[in-house]
Amino acid sequence: MTTTDDAATTPAPLVTTAESTVGLDVRPMSGHIGAEIFGVDLTQPLEPAAIAEIRATLLRWKVVFFRDQHVTPAQQIAFGRQFGEVTPGHPTLPTLEGHPEILPLDTRTYLGEGKSDFRVRSLWHTDVTFVLNPPMGSILHGLVIPPYGGDTQWTNLVTAYERLSPSLRDFLDGLHAVHVNQIHLERGDSSKLSALFAKTPYETIHPVVRVHPETGERALFVNPNFTTRIVELSNTESDRVLGLLYEHLATPEFTVRFRWQPDSIAFWDNRATAHLAPTDYAGFDRAMHRITIAGDVPVGVGGKPSKSHEGGSFA
Repeated sequence: MTTTDDAATTPAPLVTTAESTVGLDVRPMSGHIGAEIFGVDLTQPLEPAAIAEIRATLLRWKVVFFRDQHVTPAQQIAFGRQFGEVTPGHPTLPTLEGHPEILPLDTRTYLGEGKSDFRVRSLWHTDVTFVLNPPMGSILHGLVIPPYGGDTQWTNLVTAYERLSPSLRDFLDGLHAVHVNQIHLERGDSSKLSALFAKTPYETIHPVVRVHPETGERALFVNPNFTTRIVELSNTESDRVLGLLYEHLATPEFTVRFRWQPDSIAFWDNRATAHLAPTDYAGFDRAMHRITIAGDVPVGVGGKPSKSHEGGSFA
């Protein structure tokens, strides 16, 4: 693993349509993150060359999108297994009956008839960072899509790190932050959901800046959903520094916004991105299936790995 300053800011090789050897059509969507991939059928096993090109595109653009992929739950899981071990759907939340690898994200599950009037606050987050080994990647399949609204946004945490001043980067490189499994509510009460989400307590200390295990890039590794404080700072200092980083990582220049359609799929590198769930589709249903690919224990700039205080790894 390379952790030098030069390697940390060198992007993975760019994959373009002209370079494709297996007929993939890669179309970047913004300056720093996001690309759509056409010319591939995810219902079928992929050739090794196609898997390699999709992985290279993922490493370069951090999140990739596919359209018109009519995958079954089993086919979604099979697609994910071509990139690593598919984990159970979630450490604490219920999974899809018959497919424990799938986490259903369905507004009707929590906001249906007889449920409390509440809304979970939408915050930028990286998936499941409260465990010792957060997922390498997440794959989301759109099933029920509102006629308007419901877009998801992703931000490039490598670019966010690189755009900080050198002195601030040097300061952050040596810090560590606590991550816990918690729910933030925008309104109402959902003690049942909060208790379900936290039924198994998790608390992990991760580096504030992690070194990407495949590219050597450095990425911010804090998020307002699961990060609670920076270990080396006072509470007041921690709040101010985290607030600055949360505002910075949401800079529009670092982001991409994806308009969902039925049978669209998003596949993102969970080690180098954060994303924001939408709240702008009131009155409509929205349903997705998510799987996650097992990840490694994050390592900081100095080579120190993350440490679990409670809950441990997830697999």
